[in-house]
Amino acid sequence: MPIDRIVSVLVNVTLIQLMVTIGLGVTTSQIAAVAANARLVAAAALANYVVVPLCAVALLLLFGSPAFVAAGFLIVAVCPGAPYGPPFTALAKGDVPVSVGLMALLAASSAFLSPLALKLVLPLTAGDRTLTIDIVKMDATLLATQLLPLAAGLLIRARRPELAERLAGPSKRLSFVLNLLTVGLIIAVQYRFLLAIRPISYAGMLALALASVGAGWILGGRNIGRRKAMAFSTGVRNVGVGLVIATSSFPGTPAVTAALAYALFQTLALAALAFIWGRLGGPNDATS
Repeated sequence: MPIDRIVSVLVNVTLIQLMVTIGLGVTTSQIAAVAANARLVAAAALANYVVVPLCAVALLLLFGSPAFVAAGFLIVAVCPGAPYGPPFTALAKGDVPVSVGLMALLAASSAFLSPLALKLVLPLTAGDRTLTIDIVKMDATLLATQLLPLAAGLLIRARRPELAERLAGPSKRLSFVLNLLTVGLIIAVQYRFLLAIRPISYAGMLALALASVGAGWILGGRNIGRRKAMAFSTGVRNVGVGLVIATSSFPGTPAVTAALAYALFQTLALAALAFIWGRLGGPNDATS
């Protein structure tokens, strides 16, 4: 089996496991509480599917990124609903239940909205190249690897909460191992591209991460805890979904490398930001 095919299969299996894990840890009441707030849902959709992708386009044009590298960053930029949103919100002493609800809603909606957003923004940075995606195939892939596993986890949590509690720990550990294997394999395959990343590119990654956090903060309303939840739910992009799209649409290209590079960078940068923010803030801003 070709190495690109192995990477693609592993990425898909990892995403399925990750979505089941998310579903096992989220209650329907947490999702319902966020879904009932129409203003918050609209603001989250605007921040994640419009503002962040457009910020990515602007930065990619500013830095003159090659077409496939730009595609990799755009893929990540259109994929919200990362599982790191709630723990980073907790580090920053924000409203964790709101962050959990946002994560679940964004992860579910991205199965349909991320391919559409990507189709709209991809031509803006392609230059004279023609980069195309099969939006129907992508929707079907994300339905199978993201939405259905998430729904399965949520169903177990709703119908058998005791079973969900027992499965949650092992599921998280398995998800961690699969993520390590996936990242390690992609690094092994793409290490030459990773070593070729210019220092200026990291400045662009930092700018995109901060712009994403800023978009969530500005659109998060007046409550400080909720604004922090929005900031990190928007700032941390769902790299698992992004890698599924990148490996299926642009296998073996710098698009996969760019998506992985931003994944690693954003995680470290926003973890540090959340820690510092939490230390500088009050005892708990969740109800502020």
